[in-house]
Amino acid sequence: MTQKFRPDISPPFLSGGSDRDLNLQSTLQELQLYNFQVETSATAAEVAKVFEKYPLLPGVVLVEEGNYTGMISRRRLLELFIRPYGQELFFQQSLAIFYSYARTPVLLLADSTSILAAMQLAMRRSPELMAEPVVVKTESDIYFLLDVQELNIACWQIRGIETQVRYERSQIQMIQNDKMASLGRLVDGIAHEILDPVGFIWGNLTYISKYSQDLLKLIAVCEKTFPELTKEIIYFKEEIEFDFIEQDLSRVLTSVYTGAERLKKLVTSLQNFCHIDEVYPKPADLHRCIDNILLLINSRIKKEIQVIKNYGHLPPVYCFIGQLHQVFMNILSQAVDVLLDEAVRLQLNQAVDGKVEIPRIEINTSVISQPSHNPQIPDSRWVSIRITDNGPGMSKEFQQQIIESFSVEKRADKETSLAVSYRIVTARHGGKFHLRSEVGIGTEFEILLPLV
Repeated sequence: MTQKFRPDISPPFLSGGSDRDLNLQSTLQELQLYNFQVETSATAAEVAKVFEKYPLLPGVVLVEEGNYTGMISRRRLLELFIRPYGQELFFQQSLAIFYSYARTPVLLLADSTSILAAMQLAMRRSPELMAEPVVVKTESDIYFLLDVQELNIACWQIRGIETQVRYERSQIQMIQNDKMASLGRLVDGIAHEILDPVGFIWGNLTYISKYSQDLLKLIAVCEKTFPELTKEIIYFKEEIEFDFIEQDLSRVLTSVYTGAERLKKLVTSLQNFCHIDEVYPKPADLHRCIDNILLLINSRIKKEIQVIKNYGHLPPVYCFIGQLHQVFMNILSQAVDVLLDEAVRLQLNQAVDGKVEIPRIEINTSVISQPSHNPQIPDSRWVSIRITDNGPGMSKEFQQQIIESFSVEKRADKETSLAVSYRIVTARHGGKFHLRSEVGIGTEFEILLPLV
């Protein structure tokens, strides 16, 4: 062994083994990385002796005065040696000369690259390079070798973990769906039971109003016919404050009527929200769907948040209306949460400078056209629902995290309400789900549903 081999290669790997705990976010740092760097002035014979001593070494990293030059795999070295006169020509030659004949494209990756991403890049190489090792670079500019077989095994382990996670999540989702379906049926039954007495009140309010007006008219006729009232009647009218009752009765009836109407709408909205979709989509009124959700969360909005509705002319849209209820609930609830926090901050600022902007949610609906890339195919028509708030907005990094949560890998790890909404819009309805946000201006969610 000559002194031209700079790093110590005993043992020739840094980490890894049978006890490693891989997951979906595992990187190349967690695999066996071989540390074998050699100056190009060394000979091929010296490298062959090291390969003979360490049969697991996939190759050698070439450096020239400490700077990375390239990589020669064990396979390429053996291929040149077994050629006719290969040993006579290359065995005692320097690696610089040897590399000029054995040079092949090298896949160079950072050690922070995920194992799954590295496997995808390795599989995209040409067939003759599929068995070549991967060169891994650390932040400190040290180069290591990764055996592609090791990468394959790790990738299959992670795929198995991903499959297991998806299976467990699917089981949990089935249980959760069953619970939600049972809860939906329970809430629907309770709402139905509430609607029955509300119906009695609603149906009898008209008669109560008519009967009370008739009784007041009767009393007025009696007073006109018998102007001289007895002391007992006069005393009783004063005791029950008849003049006040006569004026306030209509207001009381109006208040009861308004309360019954509000309760009826609220229970109906609750029934619509708990609606269980059928197998096939059906036409639905999206404006009514949005209004139902706004009515359900109205107790949280109160007077702190201004809701502006700019509804366009929308035809009935074929959809799973129960699932769209969930989408609008998720988006509007998130907007309300952000704006309520912002409202508290703005109230504090108002106490300092006297200026405040009212938190606002704006809902715009319209039918839009999107041009087709094929001139023979007509433009596609979509229903656009844009929900915009004037909250603090999101940073680019946070937006990227949300968009990444829409991917299959992230859903297998953790599923958020926005990820559920994305899947409902895109997978279940063939639509599009867009997120736009700017710090200090606000956030907009746009839902596009195809018009069939």
